[in-house]
Amino acid sequence: MDESGGSGQPRPGNDEPAERHPGHPAPADGSAHPDPTPRDRTAGAEPTGPGTHPTPDTPADTTPTDTGPTTPDPAAPEAPAPAPGTPTAPAGTGHDTPDTPGRRTLAHSPAGHNRPTRRAPEPRGGLLMGRPFGVPVYVAPSWFLVAALITWVFGNQLDRVLPDLGAARYLVSLFFAVAFYASVLVHELAHTVAALRFKLPVRRIQLQFFGGVSEIEKEAETPGREFVLAFVGPLLSLILAGLFYLAMRPVEPGTVPGVLLAGLMISNLIVAAFNLLPGLPLDGGRMLRAVVWKITGRAMSGTVAAAWVGRALAVSVLIGLPLLTQSGALGSTAEDSVGMDTVFDALLAAILAAIIWTGAGNSLRMARLREHLPELRARNLTRRAVPVETTTPLSEALRRANAAGARALVVVDAHGEPLSLVREAAIVGVPEHRRPWVAVSGLAQDLTDGMRVSAELSGEELLDVLRATPATEYLVVEDTGEIYGVLSAADVERAFVKAMARPS
Repeated sequence: MDESGGSGQPRPGNDEPAERHPGHPAPADGSAHPDPTPRDRTAGAEPTGPGTHPTPDTPADTTPTDTGPTTPDPAAPEAPAPAPGTPTAPAGTGHDTPDTPGRRTLAHSPAGHNRPTRRAPEPRGGLLMGRPFGVPVYVAPSWFLVAALITWVFGNQLDRVLPDLGAARYLVSLFFAVAFYASVLVHELAHTVAALRFKLPVRRIQLQFFGGVSEIEKEAETPGREFVLAFVGPLLSLILAGLFYLAMRPVEPGTVPGVLLAGLMISNLIVAAFNLLPGLPLDGGRMLRAVVWKITGRAMSGTVAAAWVGRALAVSVLIGLPLLTQSGALGSTAEDSVGMDTVFDALLAAILAAIIWTGAGNSLRMARLREHLPELRARNLTRRAVPVETTTPLSEALRRANAAGARALVVVDAHGEPLSLVREAAIVGVPEHRRPWVAVSGLAQDLTDGMRVSAELSGEELLDVLRATPATEYLVVEDTGEIYGVLSAADVERAFVKAMARPS
């Protein structure tokens, strides 16, 4: 399963001294637009949104190209919702826009907006097995359940074929389970090598229930590369099936090696055939997506077509698999397919159908996300800022901010070099009667390299930069090093949710 998310490299601003220009007042009607006159956005600050929200992670694409459908990765969350207390009004497209009609200064931001929220922990990959090609390979806990199930089922079949093995048949069956998932790993490594060949970063490979997943962080740039990236997995499974067939030719059929080689040949054929079915989230679905993308010129059209074919495939599996079993088309008679076998077949069909249906829906959601991500631009979301020196009282800093129509405070040294950002949450926690006696430096967060964001960043690159350095506010700079303003993570999150709410 390829989970294509996004990773980009920011264009950070440098550390040259920032000019200090007077701010331009925000539009009286609260309209959202960037100020066209100055490039330096330092003015006076009155931040109005919450200041302690996590940066929304870019969900990974759940369109798989693997050895069978798998459950959606927890690393691919849906569009993040604002934390408790976050105003529902959108932040707007310009950094002079208040969140709600009327002016709400930093000094009067509701305290309920400043509860810190924790970033979601990175998903655990399970047991680390190695790093082929520099990509970590994990075995998920669910694999051990599947390995036990394969050992039991294949062991019962060996009892009919090789009755003399006795209890040792389960050791042979366990070896088969491990060898089969080694084949699955080869399938996934094919996707990984192709992705690395196309300079697409791969986060990890995970072996889990019903197959494996290769988490590719970016989407293929062309339909041709998308087709190749999807096709190499089933191709390797077919090659493995052929190799096992050739190895089986000189081996006597009624022996343990003969049975193992025959089982691995058949299982790889099944893996290849299943993945070539033309519906997302399977490899065949991604191949269909690439074909439609090539014909229409739109990746979104290919995703929609392949996702709906995937949903139709899920319904077909749910209904057709039990019927095929009952009809004897899969090698057993109707009389043999009764009782627990019938229940097991129906349960297996339901699980497969649910995974395929969910994967197809995730593919549609991720495609819509990528379509709207370019709307997130640091330049449009940045708040105007006013520079203040370290010893400036908070009350005086707020007065300057309100007078300049700004919404953020940047602490600078005597030469105008930015040192830190005043945290909005800290300002709200200072009672008004104490503000003349509190210096802004005591409420500021020191700037780190990761907190300097280029004004030219947008989309996945912007989200990747914010995710790499969690903070509530970021200094936005021009490529020349001039201060452009302050970017609030809360504003980015609200814009992210708003963009996801719009139809494609």
